[in-house]
Amino acid sequence: MVFTEKLREIQTPCYYYNIELLKKTLEKINTESGKYPAFHVHYAVKANANPVLLQIISSYGIGADCVSGNEIQRALECGFPVDKIVYAGVGKSDAEIEIALQNDIFCFNSESLPEIRVINEIAGRMHKKARIALRINPNVDAHTHHYITTGIEENKFGIYLYDLNHVIEETLQLPHTELIGLHFHIGSQITDMNVFRSLCLKVNEIQQQLQNRGIRLPHVNFGGGLGTEYNTPYGEPIADFENYFATFARFYEPLPHQHIHFELGRSVIAHCGDLIAKVLYVKEGRNKKFAILDAGMNDLLRPALYQAFHKIENISSDRPEEKYDVVGPICESSDCFGKDVSLNEVSRGDLIVIHTAGAYGETMSSRYNLRDLPQTYFSE
Repeated sequence: MVFTEKLREIQTPCYYYNIELLKKTLEKINTESGKYPAFHVHYAVKANANPVLLQIISSYGIGADCVSGNEIQRALECGFPVDKIVYAGVGKSDAEIEIALQNDIFCFNSESLPEIRVINEIAGRMHKKARIALRINPNVDAHTHHYITTGIEENKFGIYLYDLNHVIEETLQLPHTELIGLHFHIGSQITDMNVFRSLCLKVNEIQQQLQNRGIRLPHVNFGGGLGTEYNTPYGEPIADFENYFATFARFYEPLPHQHIHFELGRSVIAHCGDLIAKVLYVKEGRNKKFAILDAGMNDLLRPALYQAFHKIENISSDRPEEKYDVVGPICESSDCFGKDVSLNEVSRGDLIVIHTAGAYGETMSSRYNLRDLPQTYFSE
């Protein structure tokens, strides 16, 4: 991103979204997934629920992956058709289940037998039939940060393999649910395609075991997890969707006429958004300098929560580089975007861009310290 007079006028801190890049990303997703007629893509709304962005995403025919009742309602408001909405989450409330049933969404990705029993009870009371996909914890390690790994037995997510037969047997007996598929999601920020290969092989094994029992399900959902290149935001702005979809096409062995679903979030939206902040002060210590921004961990939580890396750039300066700890105004020592960051010499009022913040940035922002929520701007 280059400095412009227009950027000088924006109110910071703010999220700035590149709509052209988002559209190119969506076109690439449709092109690559479209090579395989059985593939269906859903956007993980939790990655970024900005209505302007959701309306654009839905216009490309992509479905929605939701993890709350409010996300379901937001998806419907933004044009996602009900027959392309899936609902996941380990702790669905009764009210949220009712919202999903009232709107006749495509499928619940159900994570436990107690949850399925509650869905069955509520569906019966509402004279509905709930379509269910069992979220299975396949014990496949995503080899990513432990906070965003979801597919091993120590995680709270999904039905464990040793309990699967029992869950299937009871689910098939419930009168107000219809078991239509299996669901998997092993983690986030996965860049090694061998991880997805391992998932395919595990799912092949599970599906064969079900076939041996006479159970053939029309849908399999592999979740998301495709990672984003945070180190070079200008070099690789669109994820490797070609290799991603080709991996599943090569290693997964579908049943005839089976539909394959994906739930992409970070890889869709991360590069399309940057957090822009102004320098409030430059504070010099004995051994280091601090660039103190008007953006804080309430605006972008990922560095404090996951120790996540974001490329940081001073777009107001062409002076020689110096090293800074880039920090915010929040009264927490964890309110730090990066340590020993090389930036063109920083002065008060400079604009600082924290790149690749479109995913899990705005959507995780809060009013901690009673700060205002960040503004949003769009490239068109």
